[in-house]
Amino acid sequence: MKKIILLAIFLIAQTFYAQKQVAKKPETVIIINNEIATMDQVMKYGNEGYVKSMNKGVSEEKRNELAKKFGDKIGDREFIVVVEVFTEQEKIENDKKIKATALDPKYQVKQEQFLLNINDKAKDFTLKLVDGKEVKLSDLKGKVVLVNFWATWCAPCLQEFYDIPSKILEPFKNDNFVFLAISSGESETAVAKKVVKLKSDGLDFNFGFDPKEVIWNQYATNAIPKNFLIDQNGIIKYVAVGNAEGNLDKIASEIKKLLSK
Repeated sequence: MKKIILLAIFLIAQTFYAQKQVAKKPETVIIINNEIATMDQVMKYGNEGYVKSMNKGVSEEKRNELAKKFGDKIGDREFIVVVEVFTEQEKIENDKKIKATALDPKYQVKQEQFLLNINDKAKDFTLKLVDGKEVKLSDLKGKVVLVNFWATWCAPCLQEFYDIPSKILEPFKNDNFVFLAISSGESETAVAKKVVKLKSDGLDFNFGFDPKEVIWNQYATNAIPKNFLIDQNGIIKYVAVGNAEGNLDKIASEIKKLLSK
């Protein structure tokens, strides 16, 4: 009887542990000329000037069409990148345009990425969370806060999420640290639907809405994901854009520094 009870406890524990695990990070599938390609191929086309466009994400109809052809190799539509390449004649014409505009000043304007930068005071905001609760940034004074801007269609944002539990949440779960994931420019319905999937994959964050980009427009422009690390006094101490390798490790290092003060 004792062995049966222990076995039952073990099985229950295994089930509970499995529920807490984060699912495998989705992989990006690259399509060139309606065939699955590698990043090496993309780099080769890019280096030779043949890349016409890169579109991240496809319609559900296109995703299903690709799935019929490639089966399980095709995942969710957000993680499919379609790369268009120039024909030889198109490349010749494009090279001419590049030469013609290379010295035009209007093509040399630097795009700003951040409206708030390191050592700026973070703009206060009230964030509505998916569970209906609200969080006001100024109420978190005394805590280190990581604000992340994302969107349901943004593959780099979603891929970044799968590393956040192990690199950000778990190491600082017993510290005065708060993570806020703010979906920018999307309806509450669209975000809530995506969050159901993310939570089923073990990504249980403070997901919040910013449908009219009120918060976003105070902090940044252009590309996402973007992260703002805010210290205990409401001052921005670190900013990051994109999901390059090592980004979250650097953010974790900066969080540790702030918590040690």
